[in-house]
Amino acid sequence: MGAPVHGLGAKAQTSLEEVKRNTKRHRRHLLGNSISRYYFLFSILALCLVLGLVIVFIGKTALLLFTRISPQDFFFSFNWTPEEDAFGAAAFIVNTLSLTALTLVIAVPVSVGMAVLCAEIAPKWLKSFIRPVLDLLVGIPSIVYGYLGLTVLLPFLRRISGEGLGDGLLAAALVLALMVLPTICRISDDAIVAVPRKYRDAAYALGSTRLQVIMRVVLPAASRGIISAVILGMTRAVGETMAVVMVIGNTPQLAKSLFAPTSVLTSNIVMQISNVEFDSTWNYSLHMMAFLLLLISFVLILIIRLLGRKRRDA
Repeated sequence: MGAPVHGLGAKAQTSLEEVKRNTKRHRRHLLGNSISRYYFLFSILALCLVLGLVIVFIGKTALLLFTRISPQDFFFSFNWTPEEDAFGAAAFIVNTLSLTALTLVIAVPVSVGMAVLCAEIAPKWLKSFIRPVLDLLVGIPSIVYGYLGLTVLLPFLRRISGEGLGDGLLAAALVLALMVLPTICRISDDAIVAVPRKYRDAAYALGSTRLQVIMRVVLPAASRGIISAVILGMTRAVGETMAVVMVIGNTPQLAKSLFAPTSVLTSNIVMQISNVEFDSTWNYSLHMMAFLLLLISFVLILIIRLLGRKRRDA
């Protein structure tokens, strides 16, 4: 009779110790979860604070411009001669939009074509080669692209065009197209790969060729992801500075040809910001250009988020 009681007591003791260990483990997990939650919350708040401070500082300084000149003089005048108190930024705005459009015209067809090649046509050994190369190109610093454009592209453009200078929108657009091509291609590749296989099988069952499946089924199904990739590439093209500075010519005038030296918002800011006094109309004008770039990037990113939400809802 004594042995079973002793055995029951040992089992009860073991169960009690196991409960204590589980309780301690559970408390450690709760503590770790609490610390992680507060850490992530702090990180999000810190990020929002930094972003808010950037927007407030740039926006507050930029809006001081309109206490000196009118918005019409800034946005619609092409006369940028700060030495004569003329701060018209219309030429830089038009040049920025023209450069971005030309970059996308060059980069998007090539990028989407390479994405289709990687996702639908290329054999596995070629995919395993192309994708790492594209990932490597994404990480190359922009100044390297600018240096290649300065030393290789500009002399080539001078030879084929007969112009004394190869600087201008075309050189900058080619450099930017090379920079944004890997980004657009990789994101488009992921969007195409994400298209369900059953769509392709259904199209092939109806007698479609591979080209018809790609053009009429796969690309329409992946269109939201491809558009997001294009907008992301556009965001990088709009905000790029160093590569553009090295090949565009940095002349504050409206580009009347593809080979005319000109300037865009980013290049004008980086070339002049170090030479102006803080409390001056010139400085406020440059801050307003930076604020415009910030607003453009914000709008483009918002469009990407809306497209992603619609894709998830669909």
